[in-house]
Amino acid sequence: MRIAILGAGPAGLYLSYLIKRRVPDADVTVFEQNAADATFGFGVVFSDRALEFLRDDDEETYAAIVPHMETWQDITLVLRGERITIDGIGFAAIGRLKLLRLLQARAAAARVTAIYGCAVKSLEELADFDLVVGADGVNSLVRRTHAQAFGASLGHLSNRFAWFGTAKRFETLTQTFVESEWGAFNAHHYRYETDKSTFIVETDAATFQRAGLEAMNERDAKALCERIFAEALDGEALISNNSIWRQFPIVGNQHWSHGKYVLLGDALHTAHFSIGSGTRLALEDAIALDKALAAHKDVREALGAYEAARRPILEKLVAGADSSAQWYQGFAAHMKLPAADFAMSYITRSGRVDIERLRKLSPKFVDWYERERP
Repeated sequence: MRIAILGAGPAGLYLSYLIKRRVPDADVTVFEQNAADATFGFGVVFSDRALEFLRDDDEETYAAIVPHMETWQDITLVLRGERITIDGIGFAAIGRLKLLRLLQARAAAARVTAIYGCAVKSLEELADFDLVVGADGVNSLVRRTHAQAFGASLGHLSNRFAWFGTAKRFETLTQTFVESEWGAFNAHHYRYETDKSTFIVETDAATFQRAGLEAMNERDAKALCERIFAEALDGEALISNNSIWRQFPIVGNQHWSHGKYVLLGDALHTAHFSIGSGTRLALEDAIALDKALAAHKDVREALGAYEAARRPILEKLVAGADSSAQWYQGFAAHMKLPAADFAMSYITRSGRVDIERLRKLSPKFVDWYERERP
């Protein structure tokens, strides 16, 4: 079987490695339009126990990645200058480029053929392949070409966000909420190396317009964000890397495969960055697809089994991400709440955690919350 994988992000690279690990003489080619070291963004964050889901089946990849991750056990919220700690909510982060290089090395060790700087313009170019995997992100050629067959949909949230970095070290994943002269801003920030942090700035559409950000160049927008978050940055500058303002895309598909074509990762679904699960979901998609290919010789049977096994799990996780995204869509209104109510609203926003579960996960926070409530 000849397999083409479009996209050399985490989903595509990890799938190629898994297939070659299982069948060393498999014919697998990864096509990537960008250079091997081209990536936007800074760090990626993983919720819960980082990459523990890899440990049982892929100890080598787990061991290659985990030593490079920064970990912590608390979340910090900053509202009206008050710092609120939510204990027991673990996260881990790694530089996006570092993660890609590690996965590139895993794929190369398995003798995957990866072609960079190669933009596939039409799926007709891949006619000789028996299976074509769309791991090519939000703007997936595979999904766009067969949009009707997939039942594909693409929408955008109204909030704007820009992805910056900074040399400021943050001890935990921190959410800083600021009321500016133009309206409310929020920053998601966390370290991904000892002395480097991701700093995502978000605001609603009306504030974005009032602040004049739409007309600003990247340098001036960066300077404005530095001014708004001066206290959080403590004198450090923001770092740009294609830090343009975006609206978060909502990708959906009624069907995951069509003939010999199949989707995974952001080409198949998106999960709002506020829950720290996008990269994990992409890697888990790759694991599920590889297992289905291993269990079924017929390609269409394998793709059907992949969707049947993975969809129920994924839908629950994406529903939580969507609920979190909706909370952020109205974060300016939540900021008017008393600090305790705001914090509880924040931590329960995905609908997957309630106060009774929090008593076990975050006992110090719940004690504080119950003391603070009138």
